[in-house]
Amino acid sequence: MHSKKILPNLNGIRSIAALMVLFHHIEQAKEALGIPNIYHLDLIKHIGRLGVGLFFVLSGFLITYLLLQEKGHYGNIDTRRFYLRRVFRIWPTYFLIVGLSYFVLPYLSLFAYPGANENVFTHYGARLFFLLLVLPNYAFVLYDLPYWCAQAWSIGVEEQFYYLWPWLIKYPRNWIIILVVFLLLTSGLLAISILWLSPAQAEPLTIIGTFLGQFRIQIMAVGGFCAYLAFNDIRPILDVLYRKELQIGVYVSTALLLLSGIHFPGFMEIYSLLFGYIILNLATNPKSIINIRGWFMNYSGKISYGLYLYHVVVMVGVLNVLENFRTSLNQWAYNGLLYVSVVVLSIGVAAASYEYLERPLLRYKDERFGR
Repeated sequence: MHSKKILPNLNGIRSIAALMVLFHHIEQAKEALGIPNIYHLDLIKHIGRLGVGLFFVLSGFLITYLLLQEKGHYGNIDTRRFYLRRVFRIWPTYFLIVGLSYFVLPYLSLFAYPGANENVFTHYGARLFFLLLVLPNYAFVLYDLPYWCAQAWSIGVEEQFYYLWPWLIKYPRNWIIILVVFLLLTSGLLAISILWLSPAQAEPLTIIGTFLGQFRIQIMAVGGFCAYLAFNDIRPILDVLYRKELQIGVYVSTALLLLSGIHFPGFMEIYSLLFGYIILNLATNPKSIINIRGWFMNYSGKISYGLYLYHVVVMVGVLNVLENFRTSLNQWAYNGLLYVSVVVLSIGVAAASYEYLERPLLRYKDERFGR
């Protein structure tokens, strides 16, 4: 029987991933609004999807570790409890941002953004149908999403990973059948959507290519494999992966790759291997050369789900307010005020959501259905 183990640094990783996405979106929005920006830099252009990729690898690592821990401790996996926790943790905030994006934000000038209203009121019912089924990645590739909740596409990928992964851990001998059924259902739903629901994009190959480009379950599987190594304490491999000189080499290589801006086939897959290695060391290596457990990293990581979902709304509001002062501020003052305001206010909104929405619902779930 495996005892439960605390995995350090995970909140710090979440914080970094959320801030990567936030910085990307700020510069992206500045470019769209004609404000001087650095979005043309390859690092800034790619840092958003790399942040999402880091989230994906971390999710694969943590979910796999927890499932293996539960199976090792109890001899089985309680899938009902697993899905209840996901529902109570993910759905309330997700539905809140979707509801705001459809029924509130389009009517408030403070949150006006070019093209956002059009992406609400065109294909209104079909897009909302997929969002209500918690299939935002389908809605994204078929119809695009309102800008305020466009980042929610990744929640759909996470949800589909959750539909698959517990069953693979629970019944590993039947992995081929489980995987085939999952792929048939996933591709079948996409095919039906393309054929029957008149998507906004006319080219089926474009839709399929975009969908596959975002359907990053193989990246989550990298995190899952790293969790498997750590949970089963496979020393011949871990002793090599934990070596100090290898850690230094991977950190330096990752930094150089990020700064180089090189884009190549298998771009995210290469990064997922680097991210998986870094997460493995930060979470399980007692001799990790890096520690990201400071107060700010820990707290912002704890509320990173809300930080990820709410920051676009906050950013749009701040950009619209600062537009009144842009000509009277120099570029450094403007950007400093913009970044500080977006980060601080996004953390504030995410913290309020965590304290008054997310945590109470999780507490209710624990009291009503058990931990």
